[in-house]
Amino acid sequence: MSHLQFNANLTEALKMDGELTRGPAPRWQQRAQERGVHTLSINNENSFSNKSGLNSPHSAKTPLSGTSFTEGLSPWRGKSPGRSKSPGRNIPKLSVRGPGQKTPSRKTPTTPHSQQDRFIPNRSTTDLERSHHLLVTSMENSSIEKSGEDDELSFQQREYQQKMSENLNDGQPKENKILSFKSKAPQAKEGYANNLKVLYSAGKPSVSKAASTRHIPNVPEKVLDAPELLDDYYLHLLDWSVNNHLAVALSSSVYIWNAGDGSITALTQLEEPDYICSLSWIKEGNVLGMGLSSGHTQLWDVGQQKLIRTMGTHEGRVTTLSWNSYILSSGSRSGQIFHHDVRVADHLVGILSGHSQEVCGLKWSPDGRLLASGGNDNQVNIWENMNTSPLHTFSQHQAAIRAVSWCPWQNNILATGGGTADRTIRLWNCTTGLCLKEVHTNSQVSSLVWSPHYKEIISGHGFSNNQLTIWSYPSMLKVADLSGHTGRVLELCVSPDGQMVVSAAADETIRMWKCWTVDKKEKKKAESGGSHPISMFSRTIR
Repeated sequence: MSHLQFNANLTEALKMDGELTRGPAPRWQQRAQERGVHTLSINNENSFSNKSGLNSPHSAKTPLSGTSFTEGLSPWRGKSPGRSKSPGRNIPKLSVRGPGQKTPSRKTPTTPHSQQDRFIPNRSTTDLERSHHLLVTSMENSSIEKSGEDDELSFQQREYQQKMSENLNDGQPKENKILSFKSKAPQAKEGYANNLKVLYSAGKPSVSKAASTRHIPNVPEKVLDAPELLDDYYLHLLDWSVNNHLAVALSSSVYIWNAGDGSITALTQLEEPDYICSLSWIKEGNVLGMGLSSGHTQLWDVGQQKLIRTMGTHEGRVTTLSWNSYILSSGSRSGQIFHHDVRVADHLVGILSGHSQEVCGLKWSPDGRLLASGGNDNQVNIWENMNTSPLHTFSQHQAAIRAVSWCPWQNNILATGGGTADRTIRLWNCTTGLCLKEVHTNSQVSSLVWSPHYKEIISGHGFSNNQLTIWSYPSMLKVADLSGHTGRVLELCVSPDGQMVVSAAADETIRMWKCWTVDKKEKKKAESGGSHPISMFSRTIR
């Protein structure tokens, strides 16, 4: 008999469809009892029965009357071998939220065991000292804000604090993360440059714009046709004199456009295969320097349309020229820079050999003390007076530096722009040799010009938008974009009054933009000061 009793107990224990007679009540029944709802049981006929004495079977599809089913209990839908047995699972229900009632909280799902449930910082890539400094600084700032002791700082003081913070943090932004949760990307090899970088960054969003109250026309004031304008990134084929004469080099010819009356004069035409590589007016505006592909440098008297002299000695083409009083500096493809004293017969007075490749940018500072040169070797050299060794050498650019421009109101501030592989504008303090600002433009920088009236700088760009961009100084926020060229911008020049900028582009057009208009009252004050006298030294050029 004992084995029969054992089989009966075993059958009862393995029976899953019947009501459990032993052990604790199921969890869903316990919840129902806590809420004051009658306990429900499941019988073999797939019906709901009330333990209090009401045994009225219902089909699984038949709704129940009363509140025992709708108040938080899960409906049972009959036997389903594939469904998990969790009668206490809540089912979403449409309800109307009462006044002042909050959204019911939901239980956060647990993380699967196959995934990590925490983040572990990587000590090897975390700067612990800087992280501690940021934490202490944030706590001090929060206490100052709560006490109301935060004083208003001027724009110069905020700019000074920002520069000090960047220098102390090794150029890292102040809002950088404190902890590092993964290893950093490996460093590239020294001297490596990604040639396809421009393709992946050309579509990036532009930098933030600065607030501007004045109107800047986005349509050029005048457009000139320039057929056979050479599309060469290293050449300087445009310059504007103080006498309001614009010199333009078209292949082997040079033309002078008088902005006052609109007349055009052909100055000279070279014989094939020579062509013009660079143009530069003397400060007085009556002599034009001309660099040729043959390595010679010519001086022309524009008023008399006469060639004054020809100076040689360069081994390659003369790609850039810059005047400093009676000294004409010329850079060539050989990487050398020559100083010519145009007053004497033996004109060569200095040779600078700081570049290993072609010199494509050259400019003297307004006070005539410093000379900046940019080359195809991705370097910027700063030369002091006539010294043959550079004062500073900047190698942060990753492409050729053609755009070189000095600040007109601060003689030691220099702006430089890189080519396609770099596409950045950098501001340098040439007294200390520090980089003050770096701006990513997402396009090739071909030329830079400062405004004499506003604290702004304008840049000319190539691929992919071929636009002119005005930047505010010293924040370097974008003020406006001037578009219209269909080819890359090759050269920028500013008019003698400082109100208009002229741009020459590869689409063989020259466009004039009136972007720095001056107030009429201030213009009258400037004109009342008189014009600059023309010095007599130019008459002694041999």
